Amino acid sequence: MKIVIIGGTGLIGTKLTAALRAAGHETVAASPNTGVNTLTGEGLADALAEATVVVDVSNSPSFADDAVLDFFTTSTTNLLAAEKEAGVRHHVALSVVGTDRLAESGYFRAKIAQEKLIRESGAPFTIVHATQFFEFVRSIADASTVDGVVRLSPASIQPMAGDDVATALARFTVEAPRNATVEIAGPEEFGLDELVRIGLASYGDTRDVVTDDDARYFGARLEGAILLPGDGSEVLTTRFREWLPRG
Repeated sequence: MKIVIIGGTGLIGTKLTAALRAAGHETVAASPNTGVNTLTGEGLADALAEATVVVDVSNSPSFADDAVLDFFTTSTTNLLAAEKEAGVRHHVALSVVGTDRLAESGYFRAKIAQEKLIRESGAPFTIVHATQFFEFVRSIADASTVDGVVRLSPASIQPMAGDDVATALARFTVEAPRNATVEIAGPEEFGLDELVRIGLASYGDTRDVVTDDDARYFGARLEGAILLPGDGSEVLTTRFREWLPRG
């Protein structure tokens, strides 16, 4: 089976490519670095030739509202059209738990638009909603730092390891299309502020993490369980404190 991974040289793409190749699949890691550009269409036809499945784990280089919306709508439109031309039989897309509840955020409005394009395309698909990755704890802290202080909501989150994301994605990739959204998450629940506080302490980062109910997350105000998966989600196994020495 030939599988093309869009965003295949990024964090999750690299892990997913390795997992699928280890399982014996022909895998193409596609990104601008390898000559495949979903925004311009460059290299798409060649990369998708004779592909059975396409997995989109790409992300926008800019999170500015207009730029991120353009990225996800343009790249997804180009990709779906190229897949139809190539006869691809399954489109898998990685997205985020809570996307449909976070429309206040420009980033999540763009993800909502991406998912709508996939659902309405007529192509067999599986959309995988994952919770936040352990690997992004420092990035969250950086984005939430003002005058040396990290301000974060205490909203609940159930984060997961990038390796677990790739493991689940690899399985969904080779299964039949769900034509639905599935959710995956880690095994533990934290407050977002608590998660980052633990992570920064383990890295020796001395920034104060202040709990702030009004702090924004990618531009959205968080409340309660907005970032948590629903009933029936698949729970993976890696725990944050066990992962930290590796992360």
